[in-house]
Amino acid sequence: MRLGLVLGEVGQGLRRNLSMVISVVLVTFISLTFVGAAILLQMQITQMKSYWFDRAQVAVYMCTEFSTVGGCDQQAATPEQVALVEAQLESETLAPFIDTFYFETQQQAYDNFQEQFAGDAVADLITPELLPEAFWVNLIDPTQSAILADALGGLAGVESIVDQRSYLDQIFDILNASSLTAIGIAALMLVAAALLIATTIRLSAFSRRREIGIMRLVGASNRFIQTPFIIEGVVAALLGSVLAGLAVVGIVQFFVQGYLAETLPLTSFVGLSDALLVVPVLLGAGALLAALSANVAITRYLRV
Repeated sequence: MRLGLVLGEVGQGLRRNLSMVISVVLVTFISLTFVGAAILLQMQITQMKSYWFDRAQVAVYMCTEFSTVGGCDQQAATPEQVALVEAQLESETLAPFIDTFYFETQQQAYDNFQEQFAGDAVADLITPELLPEAFWVNLIDPTQSAILADALGGLAGVESIVDQRSYLDQIFDILNASSLTAIGIAALMLVAAALLIATTIRLSAFSRRREIGIMRLVGASNRFIQTPFIIEGVVAALLGSVLAGLAVVGIVQFFVQGYLAETLPLTSFVGLSDALLVVPVLLGAGALLAALSANVAITRYLRV
């Protein structure tokens, strides 16, 4: 098979169907950008889970004089009850599961609240008496918070035991739903891209039906006839894939690292190295999609 002749046929086909080629490039670009965004979002979710779950604490809230849940009955926890909880945390039963813990007084809780909600109207409505004292516990294995709930939940003076991971789960559920939505949109766009590539190849073959007829008469094999059309589809899809790769890198570099990382410095975000890992996936997906679509389209056309 002469490479020069094949490449000449490819160039001729791209020129004849320039508008359709541009359409393939744009559709592939948009669809693979969604694919890249979905991959990055899933990588971000995994990274955030690893980052925050390891830092999630278990809060053991003590009763206040306003508490009505648990066994509080509007009676504040006494120093003896606080000391009993501390003794349990230091006991041989719980100590092997605990990394560190510290006690937060009502005044410390109030100071932290004022710092967190500075400038918010709710900060003026809160007094130290309304906020509970609490033990903040870091577990060696954050998934074993149920052990604390079983050991401390029934003690007098304990209002509630809250695992911060329960709040994180809600956030990650939303992020997972967003990731699935992006994947769904990307799948629809990929189907549209595959159909458009197939249509483009069939139109290109139809416009060159006389050349195809002549090649058949001189004994050209189906493989020789099909190859230029398949390459046309791959070239157009690769152009779209390159644009999608650039878009993914740009999103990470200028939005994620340039804006989000500076706005939320306490959170770990995906970086440029993660985006560069996604780019080959997009290039491979675009080339494979185009090759399969073009091969099916031209094979069916040659059978007509």
